[in-house]
Amino acid sequence: MHELSALLRAPRTDEISEEATDPAIRKVAALLRRRSGGVFSRSIHVRMVDAGSSNDVEVEEGLMNAPQVDCERFGIHFVASPRHADVLLVSGPVTLNMRRALEKTYAAMAEPRAVVAAGDGACTGGLFKHSYAVYKSGRVDEVVPVSVHVPGNPPSPYDLVAGILQAGLALDKKEAAKSGKS
Repeated sequence: MHELSALLRAPRTDEISEEATDPAIRKVAALLRRRSGGVFSRSIHVRMVDAGSSNDVEVEEGLMNAPQVDCERFGIHFVASPRHADVLLVSGPVTLNMRRALEKTYAAMAEPRAVVAAGDGACTGGLFKHSYAVYKSGRVDEVVPVSVHVPGNPPSPYDLVAGILQAGLALDKKEAAKSGKS
């Protein structure tokens, strides 16, 4: 019975405080308090796609799993298959070579789904905006619909966590709207 109560308990987040000095940490704390208890309030599965970045966002994404941030305690889990993902985290400007792969990855995800554009390259095209190697201006929202933009070059691990949590809230709203129509 003890294991069952541990599963039903909310993730431990008492060391995350809205009084923290880093604004990204304060944002994560506020988002954790806003969780509604919906379908995506305890577990969000994320598939990461590098659409043509310089790997700066990937380094920060790796730090999300480090003990200092430990995104798993917030219910954020990275998966290898888009078929298991709720959120698509896209970094970098979309290159011509990666456009089709990004579209296929998005299409393989089940509904409801959300996309987080991570970093300046994904949000605006960054330095490579209008380059011959990028699709249109390189923005992710020119290829797939984006739910959350996380600007920064690169964004901090806590900024990425906050963006994924915002996407989880958007998924909860989509799910609530869908069940309200049924």
